[in-house]
Amino acid sequence: MHERGYLLGMLLALPALCQCEEASLPVAAAELTLGGPAPARARPALGKKAQPPAAEAASESAELLAAGEHGAPAFVEPSSCGEGMLLVEGEYCPDLEHRCKRYLTPYGRFAKYRCAEYGEPRCRSKQRRSLRFCIDRDEYTEPGARLPLNHKSFTDAEQICQSIGKRVCTESEWNFACEGNEMRPYPYGFDRDPRACNSDRTDILTPGKALRDLRAPSDAFPECVSPFGVRNLSGNLEEFVLKEGSDPPRPVMKGAYWQPSQNACRSRQTVHGARYSGTETGFRCCSEARDPAAK
Repeated sequence: MHERGYLLGMLLALPALCQCEEASLPVAAAELTLGGPAPARARPALGKKAQPPAAEAASESAELLAAGEHGAPAFVEPSSCGEGMLLVEGEYCPDLEHRCKRYLTPYGRFAKYRCAEYGEPRCRSKQRRSLRFCIDRDEYTEPGARLPLNHKSFTDAEQICQSIGKRVCTESEWNFACEGNEMRPYPYGFDRDPRACNSDRTDILTPGKALRDLRAPSDAFPECVSPFGVRNLSGNLEEFVLKEGSDPPRPVMKGAYWQPSQNACRSRQTVHGARYSGTETGFRCCSEARDPAAK
């Protein structure tokens, strides 16, 4: 659980906590500041044709429709995945370089911390990995609840996912579900939009310096959707995933939460252990994709 003084210290040291490796370019003073107007809308990678919301290579990817409460996208569940899950399929780049062209705040404590506009991504891997799996469209929410479940640790996530026939997502799976085949830095595109997701909030502390619970329902931010149709992979709850190759299993935290943070698909932090939980922590589950032709 959070201790008030510890939490305030974390907030002031945010850039140090994020262990994200992100190459940067020298930039002039940015026009945007925290809480300022939204930047230009998202775009696909330079020289690339925009893809449909579902994965280009997926034979049974989710079909996105503009429907539902709050304008949230609806989806047609593929037979390869269970209820409430989406099929993710494609070629994943393990070693990806994103270069920031312009920062949201080029000066002060958070200088060169949140990127306003990314350039074209570059895959530095000699070959990509073929991935095919199912992922929960939304952060884990208890039946009948309005908000996704918080105050859960990595250990809790493992137990809950296993109890419903699923498992905790790996970091690579989470990354690919967020960025898609376009290798987007944000789930919604290449330009940061502070209003697209439940992030960049400045009213995050109570008068007593405790973290405010600013979770939002899964359908509250209809623009916060990845190319595969997965919602809220940036902001809302910071999600636990499995660090691949770790033994015993160790967690990585992805997506950040409602604070001003990097909130990018490849951003990560490993400060906390498997039993840490807080107001801001949550998770979603993954599973193996079924072969629809199998009987």
